[in-house]
Amino acid sequence: MAREKDADGTVRGKPAHHPGTEAKGPTRAVVIVPVLTRQPRGDDDTNRPRLTRSADARHDEAVGLARAINLDPVQTAIVTVNDPRPATLLGSGKVEEFAQIVKDNDAELVIVDHPLTPVQQRNLEKELHAKVLDRTGLILEIFGERARTKEGTLQVELAHLNYQKGRLVRSWTHLERQRGGAGFLGGPGETQIESDRRQLQEKIIKLKHELETVRRTRDLHRAKRKKVPFPVVAIVGYTNAGKSTLFNRLTGADVLAQDMLFATLDPTLRRVRLPHGTPIILSDTVGFISDLPTHLIAAFRATLEEVVEADLVIHLRDISDPDTAAQAEDVERILADLGVDAGDTKRVIEVWNKVDLLDEGNRSRLLADAADGSKGPPIAISAVTGEGIDALKALIETRMAGELEDLTVTIEPAQFGLVDWLYRNGDIVSRTDNEDGSATFSLKATQSAREEIENRLRRKNHG
Repeated sequence: MAREKDADGTVRGKPAHHPGTEAKGPTRAVVIVPVLTRQPRGDDDTNRPRLTRSADARHDEAVGLARAINLDPVQTAIVTVNDPRPATLLGSGKVEEFAQIVKDNDAELVIVDHPLTPVQQRNLEKELHAKVLDRTGLILEIFGERARTKEGTLQVELAHLNYQKGRLVRSWTHLERQRGGAGFLGGPGETQIESDRRQLQEKIIKLKHELETVRRTRDLHRAKRKKVPFPVVAIVGYTNAGKSTLFNRLTGADVLAQDMLFATLDPTLRRVRLPHGTPIILSDTVGFISDLPTHLIAAFRATLEEVVEADLVIHLRDISDPDTAAQAEDVERILADLGVDAGDTKRVIEVWNKVDLLDEGNRSRLLADAADGSKGPPIAISAVTGEGIDALKALIETRMAGELEDLTVTIEPAQFGLVDWLYRNGDIVSRTDNEDGSATFSLKATQSAREEIENRLRRKNHG
């Protein structure tokens, strides 16, 4: 969508032309991206300023979020807000301007890419004569549409209810008091808003019980996996960083991978055997996003426990995105909320995806800058073309099973059942068949595989 800048600095999208649009088409929406001039402060102990994302990047992400649930952004605008109004966030002049835009474009919905208080949302709906969704509400709508598993559906519903509970101040049409008894003798009873709040709270309690049951089931499954000690590797990253594409590349699975925000929501786990035979469980998690609603972080904590419990975390970054540094900071902040230190290089691998979209000069410069950093050089890959995937697999295997070692193993005739295991879990360099019927193998294997070979030979000898 083409954008123009007004004299006051507002960047505006041109209205789209929709010939023959039918009533059953996508909901027409106006997308507003408020840019507050006050620098947001960090939420850590140092109170360092957060990296500021560009207005254009925020605009494109807001439009992408709208299109992710089949909305039609007929007009978009980036609006500088110097003095946020408690009643409407935007100034009265801008509110009037957008009311006219909504009317001219016959829009049914207004997306405000910023958290709104319940009062702000109610006042904007009155002034704009359209339904208003803030960033939190929009993300909740997307999650509600994408949830597939029972757990995901319950989590989204719980987040929705917690979000709605604080917004029961909106203009209800039935706020008259319910009489407490028959005729005129009954007391004033409870207000409808109190009744609604009580019903919401009852639903929340019920959902929490159901989620607790699901969580116990997940704990049982996790405990079973731990009995078969396969390490868990979780892929995390900003939404649209290419997590599902990488997951498919590593596992050969067919998980939905589209150029769409939150294309996948529920976590997917697959067993993978690495090049030297090390088995792992690979987990593809929901994408993170800036200003992820606290309701969602709390509701999805059970799902995100896969990240917390993971032996290794792959932080996947879209290195071709101009805002990759700000996106990485958002991911690291959410990881910190989950108790995962993104700076722990023993547990977290930083992987730069989409290097195929960079020119050679930018690629070399970025890798050189990263090599000078405290985290060490990242792994540069393209999940689409396969570039760098072998190096990533080798690093994962080294972290999970130790460095490769040169081994010499002699298998007695009675132990030949181990030969197939050797070929599957090591790189055989040479094999010598001896006169006594034994065979001597020279191979490269991980430290973990070497320990397993020794244990298997010891059991065979004692058997």
